[in-house]
Amino acid sequence: MYENLKRKIKDNSGLGTLEIVLIIAVLVAVALIFRKELTSFANSLIQKVFDHSIIDSISY
Repeated sequence: MYENLKRKIKDNSGLGTLEIVLIIAVLVAVALIFRKELTSFANSLIQKVFDHSIIDSISY
């Protein structure tokens, strides 16, 4: 039984999945912490991209 447990601890087959899950968890946590800042940044970016005054100021 001790050898079986020892072998499972040394097995690295699920390590890649665990790393991906941890990275996703950190990204979600950062997004939740900076939710207001990210939302205001996205809104200002969208307003700048779809601002028609920039297009109207270009003369042909």
